[in-house]
Amino acid sequence: MKYKPIPLDGIKTYPLKSRTSKVGVAAFARPVPNGPSFTDFLDCLPKILAGENFAHAVQSIVKAHSSAKPVIWAMGAHVIKCGLSPIIIQLMEKGIISAVALNGAGIIHDFELACIGQTSEDVEVQLQEGRFGMAQETGELLNQAINQGVAEGLGLGAAVGKYLQKTAPPYIEYSLVAAAYRLDLPLTVHVALGTDIIHIHPQANGAAIGQGSHLDFRLLSGVIADLEGGGVFINAGSAVVMPEVFLKAVTLIRNLGQPLNHFTTINLDFMSHYRPMQNIVKRPTGQGGKGYSFIGHHELLIPLLAAAVLKELE
Repeated sequence: MKYKPIPLDGIKTYPLKSRTSKVGVAAFARPVPNGPSFTDFLDCLPKILAGENFAHAVQSIVKAHSSAKPVIWAMGAHVIKCGLSPIIIQLMEKGIISAVALNGAGIIHDFELACIGQTSEDVEVQLQEGRFGMAQETGELLNQAINQGVAEGLGLGAAVGKYLQKTAPPYIEYSLVAAAYRLDLPLTVHVALGTDIIHIHPQANGAAIGQGSHLDFRLLSGVIADLEGGGVFINAGSAVVMPEVFLKAVTLIRNLGQPLNHFTTINLDFMSHYRPMQNIVKRPTGQGGKGYSFIGHHELLIPLLAAAVLKELE
């Protein structure tokens, strides 16, 4: 046979301790003590991979808040449907979140929760009979709020926020949009026409929706411009719209000659997607910034992040 097994008796070795290793016991997780505080729990997390990155991400938010740099919370509507609005509102009220950006579905679920304390219809069942998206109040009142607000020169977020504050629905304390309007924080809404149920109602005005959403894009870009020097942009659960909006805002700001290189981005989602990884974590931070990605259930990961930040700021 032409080939023979290579002999091993001539290999060269070195002492194990002389080798550089990536993992050491000093960074390992520690058993949580009996009756732990939340700080004890955080200190017990391993300082490895996501455990280490999580601590860095928390510190980036804390530093941004302490240095009066913006922390922008962009998100998909699924975060709202996971029951997390009270957590985000708390961060807004404490001045930690400086601005909120939603996709079009975000204002729909937020509005329905404010009005009746419920949202998220059974699409599969409703679609069979052509009833999906046909709730009267959602279609009529949201479009009314948008049409009136945009006519007054408001963006979509402010238009809906003003309407909710004026009408004071019974569950308004669960509304991100109303909270932002009450706190005078920018809340912007970024719409793709034809993707939201309110677009199939006769009260929908495409010109008003487009005008309001474009104004909100410009407003969000103004906040993003202030990220330079330590701000933080968080994308929670938006796979397409918010990553694309963020990327366009970054190039707009740089095109206008404003520096935008030194900031942090954080992506939170329950699975990895192409656009958030490229347009949030990697591409915008390539000239001096830092991007983090954490994969996990929103209903666990977001409260954990919020609690860690609040504990650090005590």
